[in-house]
Amino acid sequence: MPVQPFRHSAPAPQPAPATGPSPLYRRYLAAQRRRRTWIWLSRFAVLAAFLLLWEIAAGRGWIDSMLTSKPSLLWSSFREMLLEGKLLKHTWTTTLETLVGIVVSMALGTVIAVVFWWSTFASKVLEPYVVVLNALPKVALGPIFYIWLGDRYSIYGMAVAISVIVTIMMVENGFREIGRSKLKLMESFGATRTQMLTMVILPASIPNWIATLKVNVGLTLVGVIMGEFLSSKAGLGYLIIYGGQVFQMNMVMVSIAILALLSIALYGLVNLLGAWLKRKNHFEG
Repeated sequence: MPVQPFRHSAPAPQPAPATGPSPLYRRYLAAQRRRRTWIWLSRFAVLAAFLLLWEIAAGRGWIDSMLTSKPSLLWSSFREMLLEGKLLKHTWTTTLETLVGIVVSMALGTVIAVVFWWSTFASKVLEPYVVVLNALPKVALGPIFYIWLGDRYSIYGMAVAISVIVTIMMVENGFREIGRSKLKLMESFGATRTQMLTMVILPASIPNWIATLKVNVGLTLVGVIMGEFLSSKAGLGYLIIYGGQVFQMNMVMVSIAILALLSIALYGLVNLLGAWLKRKNHFEG
């Protein structure tokens, strides 16, 4: 049997060693983490200093605690209202009204902005009315909404009236800032207006839509509280008005503090939604 010649086999390629971030980049990341930590600590320090100064000023008589209350009294009032179930009921009422107002104003404002983008004629005709409605003091509409919608639904009317105009203006402006070269390219390939809207305009408008949503959190909450001031029998706005009428400043201050926490929670939810949409859009892209 013939002897086969001996062949040297080529060595198997070795995987390239994994290289981590450079020391300079690691120092940069560490510096950024320290900076974020100091920012959060400074925020809490400012809040703690404000509460401490408030407590000291009320305790030493620098300010009248009957008019301004003080943090220690607020905590006891908060526990009392929480145990009675009153606080949860009114907080949930305001939260629900705010969420409904945000959803309705964002949906309605986006639809109207799409109509304005679709039809330049409609935009030119109706734009002056949008500007006038934006400049109109919305509190003047409160009695009208109360007569038209009743004591409960007038709150939703106030919330939507305050935020929908801003939604229309911001979303439409975002539509018009999208690169015209992309739209011209799609149009040259025979794309319809519907395809340009669904494939370019709406996906590219997600950051602007999230920014509008952040603005609407505060505006809608303002509209809800204004509506509760005028006609509601429940909600944090009602507690503020009632506490002022019976001169219970602890109730007023607790309600304002809950409003601040509610706005922070809603803003945080919007940030989470924006981060999720950004990751989803990046993954699909």
